[in-house]
Amino acid sequence: MVQFVDVKNVSRWISTTGLDNIFDGLVSYVESDFKRWENFEKRPRVASHSHYGVIELMPTSDGSNYSFKYVNGHPINTKKGLQTVTAFGVIADVESGYPTFISEMTLLTALRTAATSVVAASPLLNPGVESMSMIGTGSQSEFQAIAFRSKFGIQNLKVWDTDPEAMEKFVLNLEPLGFDITVAKNANEAVAGAQLITTCTADKTNATILTEDMVAVGAHINALGGDCPGKTELDADLLRKSKIFVELTEQTRIEGEIQQLEADSEVTELWTVLRGSAEGRSSHDMITIFDSVGFAIEDFSVLRYLQNSVQGTDYFEELDLIAEPSDPKNLFSLISENAVW
Repeated sequence: MVQFVDVKNVSRWISTTGLDNIFDGLVSYVESDFKRWENFEKRPRVASHSHYGVIELMPTSDGSNYSFKYVNGHPINTKKGLQTVTAFGVIADVESGYPTFISEMTLLTALRTAATSVVAASPLLNPGVESMSMIGTGSQSEFQAIAFRSKFGIQNLKVWDTDPEAMEKFVLNLEPLGFDITVAKNANEAVAGAQLITTCTADKTNATILTEDMVAVGAHINALGGDCPGKTELDADLLRKSKIFVELTEQTRIEGEIQQLEADSEVTELWTVLRGSAEGRSSHDMITIFDSVGFAIEDFSVLRYLQNSVQGTDYFEELDLIAEPSDPKNLFSLISENAVW
């Protein structure tokens, strides 16, 4: 039998555990797995692109457990009343090859993306930052805001989105949680003087929503929107002026903001900073960018965290997914016993 956590139970687990508690635990799992980066199999995600969007598989293994995530990204879906992103994930035992755990991952992806943003910001953000500017208030935005408040105490937000309804949704969701939110008139107003900027737009296009002249000295940019070929948010001149941190360089050069740069442009993989073998922010005035495209190890972390969290609870059910005849060499017996020939 395989443990399965569906959307209802993931939602129930989040609601009853509390996002602050979840982010506290999940940040530790992500950071721990990044620090043992060399233990994992690593490859760019397997992507199938179409006019409509992208469908991807994201696999990894640490030698004991194997995981993968199925995920799509279809920006036009909202016009049809559908989610832009949907996902599910699997953990399997490497020794036997048997899957042991399955979960929805649309909600989990939002959690792990926000947790990874916090992990990256810890060595890159200047101390004492009290507010965050956000360009893009879609599905990821609330999770980012709550994660940064949980870690850094930031509850003053200045936001802007091309979609007024998305901004209204954001305010309605977060003001009751105690956030002080200013809705800006445009992107320039949203980021003016900001020391922490999160960008997360959905359009699958080479957009430029943030340029060099808009960014204050010493800012840290949490860049989430560039996550597939042909989809960017930051001006190339801003990238060249900044110190850039990535997950897996090979993948980010295909999908991230740095797809705009030369193939030999300098970037630093985040795990090296967390391990202490590379420097993060080296001066107060430096502009830092976390060019986050999402990587399979983050999915591994959140699946592992959820699997451990739900043991001994009623947040999962068991699926009869594995064919197991009494004689493992006689698969045909599963149908022959009751077959009508």
